[in-house]
Amino acid sequence: MGEKHNGPVTRDGIRIHSEADFAGMRAAGRLAADILDRIGEHVFVGQSTAEIDRIVEDMVNAAGAKSATIGYKGYEHASCISINHVVCHGIPSDKKLKDGDILNIDVTVIVDGWFGDTSRMFVAGKLGRKAERLIEITHEALFKGIEAVKPGNTFGDIGYAIQSFVEAQRMSVVRDFCGHGLGTVFHAPPNVLHYGREGTGPVLEEGMFFTIEPMVNLGRPETKVLADDWTAVTRDKSLSAQFEHSIGVTATGYEIFTLSPAGRFHPTYG
Repeated sequence: MGEKHNGPVTRDGIRIHSEADFAGMRAAGRLAADILDRIGEHVFVGQSTAEIDRIVEDMVNAAGAKSATIGYKGYEHASCISINHVVCHGIPSDKKLKDGDILNIDVTVIVDGWFGDTSRMFVAGKLGRKAERLIEITHEALFKGIEAVKPGNTFGDIGYAIQSFVEAQRMSVVRDFCGHGLGTVFHAPPNVLHYGREGTGPVLEEGMFFTIEPMVNLGRPETKVLADDWTAVTRDKSLSAQFEHSIGVTATGYEIFTLSPAGRFHPTYG
């Protein structure tokens, strides 16, 4: 891939990518989004999350890509699948989905060295009213954050846009996990917090690549990690939801690399 990835780095350690690098991110992001588009038909009552993960892995391999999560810090699966009060990093298992379960499926693929990272919510069976509202608010919160992305704004502006919207709906934003820089690496500076104050944090510049992935709880924001060292749950057992996009900062705003090709990013769309 030559030297094109080794672009300048800001004083905050954030890499500035070239215009050519956007093409690599588009390809990786599109595959990750397409996999989530196609996995939806495999989410149903009685299905196991292990089987969903197996299908995800098959899709990654069939595309000639690699899973970024298999082997990452000892993780063994091609996706994280987080059900109901699991906030993130849920491990696929033989557990069967029940009617009304909501789940986040998070997939990261590597295409020609570039990382595409996205997650979205799915529903098994009939969607309950409280869960539906939580999903709707979380989805909207992600886009409130994305709309704050443009050169000259700050990462604090992104966090503030998300936090102020969510808390006005009497829900809470998880503080223990955040978005991250990415590109030809899975995780890089900056940490993208989903809460914060306007005008604080590093300034956004054209060529920055990162994820925005707010986790929103119906109850309080506190989480705990289970004994498996991966699964994070809400301490109060309240429902949690999450949506994630990979973003590039452009001269005038942003580009979303992980848009759903089929328009199925939200579980009640499409």
